[in-house]
Amino acid sequence: MTRSFVLAFSLLVFSSPALGQATPAESPTLQAMLAEIRQLRQDLQTSAIAARRAQILIYRLHVQEAAVARASQRLDEAKSSAEQLRARTKYQEIQIKQYETLKNRAENAAQRQQFEDAIFELKAQTEALAVEEQEVHMKETELEQQSRIEQAKLDQLQDELDRLDRAVMNAALHTASSHQ
Repeated sequence: MTRSFVLAFSLLVFSSPALGQATPAESPTLQAMLAEIRQLRQDLQTSAIAARRAQILIYRLHVQEAAVARASQRLDEAKSSAEQLRARTKYQEIQIKQYETLKNRAENAAQRQQFEDAIFELKAQTEALAVEEQEVHMKETELEQQSRIEQAKLDQLQDELDRLDRAVMNAALHTASSHQ
């Protein structure tokens, strides 16, 4: 029992000063290495954040490119529809002129009446086409605006990606110059 008492007493007496002692001063080399490790950790965290941000921006960029493509396709379809309507209107106007010429050359009243009826029908169709053409023109204008908006969003994302790229390059250059 005395042995265990002496051992316990020795540990308490000799270990107390050891706990209160200050650690020896760290060498400048060790401090420099710790500072370098901390800087590397910070650089790594900054790079990881930039990489995540770049991935998100690239994903958003792809989504926006698809939106621009869809808007452009809808606009092209509207322009094609408008062009087809203009062509149909022009064709009907030519037919009306031809029927009027034929009506004036008609030999009897029955033929003249047939041409007048055809002219009346073509004019009614032309008026209906004019209404449809106006609707398509309004839709085309709306789609042009939507296409510009989608393109502006795409341009903004590309600018943001360019800024991020410049920031990463500047950070890399700064890190490289500070390590030299």
